[in-house]
Amino acid sequence: MTFRQFALPPLLAVALLLPPLAYAQSTDHILGWVEKIQITGWGVEVKAKVDSGALTSSMHATSIERFDRDGEEWVRFIVDVEDERDGEAVEKLYERPLYRNVILRGAGGTDRRPVVLMEVCIGSAVYEEQFSLENRHDMNYPVLLGRRTIQHLGLIDVTRTFVTEARCDEDSPRYTFEGEDD
Repeated sequence: MTFRQFALPPLLAVALLLPPLAYAQSTDHILGWVEKIQITGWGVEVKAKVDSGALTSSMHATSIERFDRDGEEWVRFIVDVEDERDGEAVEKLYERPLYRNVILRGAGGTDRRPVVLMEVCIGSAVYEEQFSLENRHDMNYPVLLGRRTIQHLGLIDVTRTFVTEARCDEDSPRYTFEGEDD
């Protein structure tokens, strides 16, 4: 017999490590490591990588411009993506209040990015979450879901993709961001 025959399935192994109450609350939502989500208010469906290595979620944006509106800092940006439903290239201009700035340090130096609150449909619910804005044009996925978002969604099955289907409407439950920055 090989070791693999004795290994627990990945999801069961994770479940055994969680406290019973946390597991009971999380079993309704299982995500693959890549999911299709919708950007709420636009209805465009995009691929999102579920990345437990990232803290803050990130969304592809171009023409990022900071500006003042009534004494507060805002961000204007364009989201240009491929709609996964029909393969059509689409774009939309957004203006959002600046929620905060994130400073990323890496081998390439330091990068300061704006973070805004955006609503996305994941499964059958709408989530208002923090998204840092960056040009992800050369990345495989226009949206990256980080740990701040994942903690609201459930478990990740790293062996699967496209486990859920984005299917929100006006009656879908809405989860509003509560202001956790840590």
